Amino acid sequence: MKNLDEGPVIFGSSSRSLLAHYSNRHPCFSGEADMNSGRIHLPVSPACNIQCRFCKRSFNKHEERPGVAVGLLKPEETVPLVRRALELCPEIAVAGIAGPGDTLATDHALRAFALIHRAFPQIINCLSTNGLLLERYASDLYRVGVRTVTVTVNGVDPAILSRICAQVLLDGKKYEGLEGAALLIDAQKRGIRNAADLGMLVKINIVLIPPINGDHIRETARTVRDLGAGIINVIPLIPQHEFAGYPAPDCGELSRAREAAEAYLPVFRHCRHCRADAAGIPGKRELSALLYEYREAEPTFSHG
Repeated sequence: MKNLDEGPVIFGSSSRSLLAHYSNRHPCFSGEADMNSGRIHLPVSPACNIQCRFCKRSFNKHEERPGVAVGLLKPEETVPLVRRALELCPEIAVAGIAGPGDTLATDHALRAFALIHRAFPQIINCLSTNGLLLERYASDLYRVGVRTVTVTVNGVDPAILSRICAQVLLDGKKYEGLEGAALLIDAQKRGIRNAADLGMLVKINIVLIPPINGDHIRETARTVRDLGAGIINVIPLIPQHEFAGYPAPDCGELSRAREAAEAYLPVFRHCRHCRADAAGIPGKRELSALLYEYREAEPTFSHG
């Protein structure tokens, strides 16, 4: 990691120690664990409370990207599935919930983690979220065993984020444009700080869209570093939905964005754009077909 720029590292030592603690066990936080430890993603979240212009949720068996699953699980179905996954792959160390909707837009993820934590206390419970409701539920997440959290932060300037996020739904009200973007950014900041204060390791995902936030990566990284995040993952845009006409970042653009982020935080460079129902050891042994193949898709995803 490069030398830090101006400004204090508010949570520097604690986030580094947490990252070191999980680096050998969590394949989504460290390349050291990537070829040795496994994870199971449990698609229990049926709805989302924001709409990003690049986001296209889908139920199918063939697309390898976030937001895709064969179908939805009920929280009560997760414990038998994790047990079966451990029988097939004892190296699984992480139970993650990353969709297909936002994990905090409903109570499904919290209910699932409560059951998993009781049945498998040795498993790391991991959550991915857009952060809109992270502050509200951070203490509940910690109580049910969640210790690693990924928050997608695509910008910390409302003028930039409003070009990426079309709308925000909060407590029955829709917010759009600069108002919605500012609301989401403020909520993410409070949620990241709250999660870090509780002792969770926070990873930040940034979807790189060079024409929009390519020059904003550095400021985003500095901001989340000061809030207590411990690691960053810069993800290249998958051109789809409203951004289907945008080109994916090339290798040079991705490299420059990661270098900008690395001025403030370690950068995770082994992301595989995993599905919401991925399982096994990334890049080495995939088990999702054995665990989910029998399920029929339940196309009940919604925004709001």
